[in-house]
Amino acid sequence: MGHYEKLERMYLSSPTSQDYDADIDITEGEATVTVPVQEKQFHAAGGVHGSVYFKLLDDAAFFAVNSLIEDVFVLTTNFNVHLTRPVSEGEIRAEGRVVNENPRQLIGEAVAYDDDGNQIARGSGTFAKSNSELRPEIGYE
Repeated sequence: MGHYEKLERMYLSSPTSQDYDADIDITEGEATVTVPVQEKQFHAAGGVHGSVYFKLLDDAAFFAVNSLIEDVFVLTTNFNVHLTRPVSEGEIRAEGRVVNENPRQLIGEAVAYDDDGNQIARGSGTFAKSNSELRPEIGYE
């Protein structure tokens, strides 16, 4: 099994991804995360809470970055989110990609869309290599 498939398995095996019914597709320098909108994600006004947008954007950018790093887990060191449109039904798809790579940090961006292809949020962040090896104990298998 290749690096991308191992990252996908690691993501899907995490409790938080299971809680969101998340799905992921990883290729070189890119990742797409998809989740169904669920009522348990709503804030008091009936829309998806911003924390869900953050999670999807960070996950998509994070795994796009980690697709380029085959030995260790990366860490999000900073992430900024811009919420552009509310959503309360359907599915959310976040598409992440690496926009800059250097030895000390990587920069990833992600854009989230609703079922109609409308942009609902965007984010960008910096990521750094950690000392944690990618290994079966963390689901990388």
